[in-house]
Amino acid sequence: MAGTSAKTVHDIFQNMEYGPSSTSTATAQSWLEKHSRILGFFIDGKFSSTADRQTQDVTDSKAAVVCSTVCAKDEDVASAASSAAGGFKTWSELSCYQRAKVLLKLASVLQRHSQCVSDLCELSQSSVSPAVLIRLAQYYASWAQLRDTLMPEWIPQGVVAVVVSDDCSIYFLLLKVLPALAMGNAVIVVPGKTTALPALLLAQLFMEAGIPAGVLNVVTGSEASLGAKVAQNPQVNYLTYSGRQQTGEALAKAVAGWGVPMSFSLSLSSVCPFIIFDSADLDSAVDGVIELAFKKKRDFQWVLCVQESVLDIVVARLKLRMNGMKCVPLATEADRNLIDAAVQEAQQQGATLIQSCPPGTGALYPPTVLCGLAPSCESVMSPPPGPVLPLISFRSSAEGVTLGNHSPHGQAASIWTEDLTLALESAKSLCVGSVWVNCHSVMDPALPLCGRRESGNCTDGGREGLYQFLRLSHSPSLPHSSPSPINYADFGSAASKFMIPEGFDPSSVPRFYSQFVGGQLRKADSGCSKSVLAPGGAVLAQCPDGGRKDVRNAVEAAIKVQPGWMKKSPVARSQSLYSLADGLDKRRRDLALSIQTQTGISLEEAEKEVQLSISGLSDWAARCDKEQGGTPVRTYNIY
Repeated sequence: MAGTSAKTVHDIFQNMEYGPSSTSTATAQSWLEKHSRILGFFIDGKFSSTADRQTQDVTDSKAAVVCSTVCAKDEDVASAASSAAGGFKTWSELSCYQRAKVLLKLASVLQRHSQCVSDLCELSQSSVSPAVLIRLAQYYASWAQLRDTLMPEWIPQGVVAVVVSDDCSIYFLLLKVLPALAMGNAVIVVPGKTTALPALLLAQLFMEAGIPAGVLNVVTGSEASLGAKVAQNPQVNYLTYSGRQQTGEALAKAVAGWGVPMSFSLSLSSVCPFIIFDSADLDSAVDGVIELAFKKKRDFQWVLCVQESVLDIVVARLKLRMNGMKCVPLATEADRNLIDAAVQEAQQQGATLIQSCPPGTGALYPPTVLCGLAPSCESVMSPPPGPVLPLISFRSSAEGVTLGNHSPHGQAASIWTEDLTLALESAKSLCVGSVWVNCHSVMDPALPLCGRRESGNCTDGGREGLYQFLRLSHSPSLPHSSPSPINYADFGSAASKFMIPEGFDPSSVPRFYSQFVGGQLRKADSGCSKSVLAPGGAVLAQCPDGGRKDVRNAVEAAIKVQPGWMKKSPVARSQSLYSLADGLDKRRRDLALSIQTQTGISLEEAEKEVQLSISGLSDWAARCDKEQGGTPVRTYNIY
């Protein structure tokens, strides 16, 4: 620094100005040049591309084109699935020690090429510290070693499709890929725009670490339906997704009915509460707000909830801390337009602004706090992207918890208080997967992140995050099926296609069944019925054609009864499951005959299906009794 500035060390310490930093991306540029700045798919251990494929540009933060990626077609997806199926056979036959050795070597390879990984992530707007990726590889190498010892009853799913949205970070991508590989699965990665380049580089580094060809495949494309095409391939056994809720919902609709198990982590769309009670260390709390709310890229959206008795103090300290802060770069100009519209709408609803400086032009925006908002405001329910933080107030601690649960999401929450009793009670009452006390955004592979409600249905990280990539050894994988076409736009409102048969035959009058909702038999609100057909086409029964209101009634009934079921002792829940298994066992012959009639399979196969159900109920009844009802997918994490 002395060679580039005439200022003394004393002057620098007095002014605390930023010094020069290296912005060279020479290593990443060299890797891109080696591939002629057109990157194809990574299939069967090598890059492959064809001349007749369309390409998609990858841009940096300044909208400059960095390189292009090739867009996959159906035959490329089939090739990747076939390669993964062969790779799974090789990878799963290796011992736990051999798989762990590959992942440990990957950590060493990442260390050697850390500069290239860091530069490429920076170019593609998916910044991450290489040390974090190295820690991931080391952590899951240990689990690869211990799988058979600690989870002897579980086996890998098979071929796993990992799909992420365009703005998902490389960290959350590897939080899916590495545990899947550690458990012995083969993986097909469908990256987003920001993770395409790092994913292709990491696939190459995996090969350097000694992973067998075909175990890790990467297919890129511009179509949102690419992930669905991969999941619909009959050689794919499991689908897991991480990213935004809108993309995840579209993927779920496209794959529904194909018989592919799915799990979703919707953390990028999650709105998380940052709750400051009057017993908090306010200086530390305000520092935490500044650290997490005004970063260039945030993993979650945040809403600041402050108790009214300290609201004025917190606002004053926020103004002091925000004074002189620079504008934060945005991903695109479109994000700037979204922020402008959200801020204008909030001001029309009575919000006041705290800004570090006046807004400029272009894809930049100053750190902004929206004060005086109502909980129903759009900026609170769905905060805009960028450095904008909604602030709402509450009177009592109970009201603060209620505001924290106001969002339909349930990813995480950060609460600030010096009262340990209040912290524990609030953490238990918040309907979120993780609660940070007097801190925020604590990330480590050993800490499970489990979304609740609209934040997803699976756990990533920790031992709990491994089970989504495993299945019980006595449980066969689900066969693929062809789904019936469903128009979700008019579901529950379209007229039933059931036609009243002509004539009358007393011997062929089908039996009519009602819906079972809330412990009672109920008629469908739609007033229509659907036919249940035998394999030969004969009508076996008439069932209600459920609509939107029927679905709502079923969900409301489940929500109403869940707290009471949860409060029952593990022994009581266990006995209920044992009773259900016993009732199923007494009717096993009738159920087997019913399955045979409806599906056309042999009676022996139908009896095996019934026996599998009885065994499954008995297994979970035993686990409920012996493990106090604990399951791998629902844990409370307080940090």
